[in-house]
Amino acid sequence: MRHGLELPCDGASVTVSTLVELGELAERAGWDGVFLEDYLIHHSGDDPSTYDPWLVLTAIAGRTSRVRLGTTVTALPRRRPAKLAREVLTLDHLSAGRATVAVGVGDPGDRGLVAFGEPTEVAVRAAMLDEGLDLLTGLLSGEPVNHQGTHYRADGVALRPAPVQSPRVPVWVGGSTQAGAVRRRAARADGIVPYKLTDTDGWSDFTPDEVRELVAVLPPTRADGQPFDVAIGGRRRRPDERAERAYLGELAAAGATWWLEYVPVGDPATMRVAVARGPLR
Repeated sequence: MRHGLELPCDGASVTVSTLVELGELAERAGWDGVFLEDYLIHHSGDDPSTYDPWLVLTAIAGRTSRVRLGTTVTALPRRRPAKLAREVLTLDHLSAGRATVAVGVGDPGDRGLVAFGEPTEVAVRAAMLDEGLDLLTGLLSGEPVNHQGTHYRADGVALRPAPVQSPRVPVWVGGSTQAGAVRRRAARADGIVPYKLTDTDGWSDFTPDEVRELVAVLPPTRADGQPFDVAIGGRRRRPDERAERAYLGELAAAGATWWLEYVPVGDPATMRVAVARGPLR
């Protein structure tokens, strides 16, 4: 099981250069991946400072050589899939094949939806995600794509150069496992970034048995033949590191391929300490 670090994309006390520094530090500390949130307007505070994850990841790519780079997760219904695909493919080349993109329907409380007139109805966003996922995975292969849908169109277009990774840049699907559509969408992609509750204000860890059940209903392999990614986590490390290490071992045995540890926005020195201590192996 690999260990990823999840970083915020905001913070009055955190500059964009601090986020880049944390990404570089993550590689030196032994993390396997660096994943950023993706918001136009972050959910914390009033008019919070917010940074574009793809530009931050591009800067991190230039200072690292090993860590996987991506988002957890990008709300695909508020993005143009073709523009997102072009950004991800560019990062894939800049990082020599280390890009991943995770997509979802979007946070119901995302102020960037209402503020810019984006659709807020869950059914509409879900339909846009279903259609956009097919278009995105096709474009990330570098092969010609023909798509005529309700929300998107592509007339035999291929985005070149083709990705460094073959047959495409890995795509993960995020969302609550209480929604059966999340598992269905993930099965069309390369991985899943699940959480348990539809109420994102709450939190509940997956048990090893729940991970085992989730793995059993997902494809065994992704498009490149590697094991299908099941990225569990999304919270900060618990104080009892012995219990935490034992829990992570049980998740790995149940089939999880990634553990994602979140470093919340805070004092930059405190965030550096959280990153520098490295993952619990």
